[in-house]
Amino acid sequence: MKITRYSQLVMPQDANVVGTLFGGQMVSWMDIAVAKAAHRFLKGTEAEAAVTRAIDSIEFEKPVYVGNWVNFESRIIKTGHSSIVIQVDAFKESHEEDNILACTAIFTMVSVKKSSDGSYQKVNHNKFI
Repeated sequence: MKITRYSQLVMPQDANVVGTLFGGQMVSWMDIAVAKAAHRFLKGTEAEAAVTRAIDSIEFEKPVYVGNWVNFESRIIKTGHSSIVIQVDAFKESHEEDNILACTAIFTMVSVKKSSDGSYQKVNHNKFI
């Protein structure tokens, strides 16, 4: 499977009251990481974008601290007519350690296209893995 990569540096404003990366920030970055994978998958189709349908699972494995990098690796694990199921793994990187799994999740995205009235409708992306 092709891997799509994305990285973020944890800054002080990303930390929670115990000094680790706020879980909501991790989820937000994961959503961006899977959107990037979906964007690449949809090139050459009639779909214009993919939107998040569900976060099927998420597990926080290790804490991430201010100053750590978070390196995301997304891979498409299943597709349907309009759905794209993507696994994303977040690895923390510090001065002392590299590639420590910090969080893993499964997202379901749905392919969409803008209608003439300006709304977005689900569309068949015509691609399967």
